[in-house]
Amino acid sequence: MLQSCQLVDDKAQAQTSQVIDVVTARQSKPVVYQMFTRLYGNKQTANIAWGTRDQNGVGKFDDIDTHALNSIKQLGVTHVWYTGVLHHDVIADYTEFGISLDDPDVVKGRAGSPYAIKDYYNVNPDLAINPANRLAEFETLIARTHQHGMKVVIDIVPNHVARNYQSVSKPDGISDFGEHDDTSVEYAKHNNFYYVVGEQFKVPKSLDGYQPLGGEPHPLADGQFAEFPAKWTGNGSRLAQPHFHDWYETVKVNYGVRPDGSYDFPRLPAELAEQDVRMHAEFWAKQQGLPDSWYKFRDIAYYWLDKGVDGFRYDMAEMVPVEFWSFLNSAIKMKNPDAFILAEVYNPKLYRPYIQLGKMDYLYDKVGFYDTLKGLMQGKQTSQALFDVFEDVADIESHMLHFLENHDEQRIASPEFAGNAQSGKPAMVVSALIGQAPTMVYFGQEVGEAGAETAGFGQPSRTSIFDYIGVPAHQRFMNHGAFDGGQSTESERQLLAFYRTLLPLSAQDVFASGVYLLINDMLDTPAKASLDTIVAFTRFTEQAVALVVSNFSTSQGAAVTLNEENYLATIWQLPDGVYSLRDQLTPVSASQYLLTIEQGRASLDLTLEPLQSVVLTLARTPIFSAQHNNNKAQ
Repeated sequence: MLQSCQLVDDKAQAQTSQVIDVVTARQSKPVVYQMFTRLYGNKQTANIAWGTRDQNGVGKFDDIDTHALNSIKQLGVTHVWYTGVLHHDVIADYTEFGISLDDPDVVKGRAGSPYAIKDYYNVNPDLAINPANRLAEFETLIARTHQHGMKVVIDIVPNHVARNYQSVSKPDGISDFGEHDDTSVEYAKHNNFYYVVGEQFKVPKSLDGYQPLGGEPHPLADGQFAEFPAKWTGNGSRLAQPHFHDWYETVKVNYGVRPDGSYDFPRLPAELAEQDVRMHAEFWAKQQGLPDSWYKFRDIAYYWLDKGVDGFRYDMAEMVPVEFWSFLNSAIKMKNPDAFILAEVYNPKLYRPYIQLGKMDYLYDKVGFYDTLKGLMQGKQTSQALFDVFEDVADIESHMLHFLENHDEQRIASPEFAGNAQSGKPAMVVSALIGQAPTMVYFGQEVGEAGAETAGFGQPSRTSIFDYIGVPAHQRFMNHGAFDGGQSTESERQLLAFYRTLLPLSAQDVFASGVYLLINDMLDTPAKASLDTIVAFTRFTEQAVALVVSNFSTSQGAAVTLNEENYLATIWQLPDGVYSLRDQLTPVSASQYLLTIEQGRASLDLTLEPLQSVVLTLARTPIFSAQHNNNKAQ
């Protein structure tokens, strides 16, 4: 058995802290594909700023057909996160379907923010061929996704809802958020919202000449929105007139946190951090009179689990108390033990409480890993800084989801990030292979989408989530619904091939459950400074060994020598001999790599082009044994 914490030589003992062996049994490694559902199947390319549905087009559930799902599956995807599915505020008129009009003064963009949920018990009518049948169309997509061997994840936005929340689809016995609130007080335990007592809500003063819908006339775009008394805004503003940069389109949900920050619910005993979800569920079952909002979100989660949804991504989870997450996640896991739970948490001090007490499966590794990896890509950080932040979460590494793009972050190919999608390749190799955490990709990332369109609300560099828009690189791949790359450029096709090779590779046992060890300090180059742009590590199990080396320099190649004594051969448990290494990123390696173990000393020579990575794997049987070499010498 490989025992990473029982290495016997002195160097091994000194570097034990660098070895992360976080699993004792084989486990899967999810690959999550975040699809912005409204944009994914859109075939129209007009891309008019503030364009309407008819002008700029909108994708439908039905566009995500067998061809689309097959193409996603080829990326090694295990979970599809359908973003923007729930019914949120939109400007389009759906009154004939019993849906009230939404006010542009409290809607961001023409298509609306997917994080201003208006009805938790139905889906966005924009996404349906027949809006009256929209829920059934989504249920069909859930079944279709399952038929392709992938699971379905949707958002739950626990911290806030749209200012005009009104469910037209809620089941019998379910009340709307705020329906039974006592609006004469700022706070009450069972109120769903907080109130600015006695004051009327006022639309924020616009900045930089902003006008709803780009200034297009609309019967409700009058600078007014009727809300009395005013509610606290989603990001916590307690003003009746929030700032323009506040989340003014939303209102904050009350979980029993008093305005002074004290809690109106039982705290979790510290020992529950070591207990499983069953013990958490039993703890909460004994509690009486929990805040009403807790039960409302539990009912929402149950509703979607019953529809076949396999898990949830929680928006801004850190703004909601950890006790609620213990309550909700244990309830979810008791209903579906395999449910996938991912949370957006940016405060590193909350990582361990939200994993251990809140029972989150995975958190964004944004503030540490993503931010440092982005800095390395931009020449502002070093490889050592990346290793440092990775070590900071060593004990919870398998829970920290890695990504390079999502709907909140700049596209790699945008000038504000790297300016070239190819610059993302070494970062993607490191992100996907360095640890046991899931990997996430954002739709269009795999073909180098740049997010350069001016859609309306907000600025380019991120593909707009607020407006109707086309996504050019993705649309070229989509090829009028064939999803075969028929209009893609050669560069886009090569990038897609890279992703289709890398992401399935990340699920191999050696990367899903292998031991990790940094080997940068075992390398040498003609120019020592170039190691700042080299990331090198090994992953290994009893059955396999892999070496990953990535060159982040956009202009400089690197000659790299691995030359160390009596350490790697010991922990890899390799006898003396010569081993053939295969680069898993190329179908047929252009270069032959040979690893020599001689008297316990490991040596290997590599030459990397700018932005090149190699993922070298070897069998544990040498092509030449030490005895063979000795015989030749005689």
